[in-house]
Amino acid sequence: VMSILLHGDAAFAGQGVVYETFHLSDLPSYTTNGTIHVVVNNQIGFTTDPRMARSSPYPTDVARVVNAPIFHVNADDPEAVMYVCSVAAEWRNTFNKDVVVDLVCYRRRGHNEMDEPMFTQPLMYKQIHKQVPVLKKYADKLIADGTVTLQEFEEEIAKYDRICEEAYTRSKDNKILHIKHWLDSPWPGFFNMDGEPKSMSCPPTGISEELLTHIGNVASSVPVEDFKIHSGLSRILKARSEMTKNRVVDWALAEYMAFGSVLKEGIHVRLSGQDVERGTF
Repeated sequence: VMSILLHGDAAFAGQGVVYETFHLSDLPSYTTNGTIHVVVNNQIGFTTDPRMARSSPYPTDVARVVNAPIFHVNADDPEAVMYVCSVAAEWRNTFNKDVVVDLVCYRRRGHNEMDEPMFTQPLMYKQIHKQVPVLKKYADKLIADGTVTLQEFEEEIAKYDRICEEAYTRSKDNKILHIKHWLDSPWPGFFNMDGEPKSMSCPPTGISEELLTHIGNVASSVPVEDFKIHSGLSRILKARSEMTKNRVVDWALAEYMAFGSVLKEGIHVRLSGQDVERGTF
């Protein structure tokens, strides 16, 4: 499996979660063995000038925190984009580290139907309106090179338009949403054939006092014989053992019992983090 994340330029620079996931990217038990980050860098975010949105020259500079290679590529050159993406995939497969592809491009229309970019970015949008669309630019190049004929190009465009139009027409006839077709569900019995959730009922989750006592005793004991335990910890374990005996629980013991009962059913429980490792929580 190869994970690919798609980002906008303003989000890549501005969202804390991006920085956080870079720092998780090479940790044991967290790594995906390298993620390919594709940044659609239209140099504007929503309407903000990049100079007002971040302090670094590139939106992708945040990836330098893990020394990820960053490829800045002219998105008006499809062959250069393909080449860079191949190199990125090869890097990821060879070194199992994150890699970033920065597609330097522009946004031709507004952010949505109501947005007129000329209000906030008049100079930039005067330039953008002069740009030849990438499809036409590339088609003209291929036709000039003799790689394809004008007729072949027009046939391809017509073929693609036809696929879209036919799908649009078919979509109007669909009355039932078939969730089943695309939902990779771990609960096959969760939806009925029409894609509607079945009525749900929770089985009782209570467990016997005997099992609770067993978990409490295990949680307050040391698994190795003659193990010299820190006196502060032995106090905690002793108090926990007393609570179990007196049929009392605090938050920590209640958590132990929850995890313990799930483990008893053979279900894997994963705990992570510094507090968990030293037993604070």
